[in-house]
Amino acid sequence: MSKSLKERLADLHAERERTWDPAALKINVDQRRTLVETADAARWVQVGQRLESFVLKDVEGGDLSLERLLERGPAVLVFFRFAGCPACNIALPYYEERLAPGLRDLGATLVAVSPQVPERLVDIKIRHGLSFKVASDLGNALGRRFGILYTADEASQSAQRAKGAFIGETTGTGTWELPQPAVVIIDHERVVRFVDVSPDWLVRTEAEPVLEAVRDITLVPAE
Repeated sequence: MSKSLKERLADLHAERERTWDPAALKINVDQRRTLVETADAARWVQVGQRLESFVLKDVEGGDLSLERLLERGPAVLVFFRFAGCPACNIALPYYEERLAPGLRDLGATLVAVSPQVPERLVDIKIRHGLSFKVASDLGNALGRRFGILYTADEASQSAQRAKGAFIGETTGTGTWELPQPAVVIIDHERVVRFVDVSPDWLVRTEAEPVLEAVRDITLVPAE
């Protein structure tokens, strides 16, 4: 049996403990801990909420409206940070392996969503040969509506600046804002049926709870 997503991300952290400078590791760990401690679930999109339409930009070209995503069945949105994010490069291949086939069988549409601009975001789809859609949430518009954005703390920003880096240049957004990893499932009536948000980006949703939630939806025939 292949490793769970939790195990794969734990391996990433263990490698960092072995190889990273302790001060850099502390900044990373402290930032993730702070995000968990200050998380306010009341701000997040809620189960039972009926959504207004939105449009994402497919990295392969064209628009992905909510209506289009719901044409075949439920829509499963997986929010991730950006194409070069190490944890995202573990999570998305895991979803390709363990989630995408089951969702296709259930008639659901899976789309991975990041604020990174399409011309830079397409790299992660190509690198891993992802069969599902990858789309840009330009300006973090949907992430903001869903209440899942965060801004890096001062220690994290200073560490990036010291390396001559700025996440806003990497993503093309020009800001420090990124989405917290999240899975949102939407049914044919545009009602949110499942939400899982993780302030700690090394903790992400496993495949089975998502498949179970979609199965529950597809057992109820559309009106």
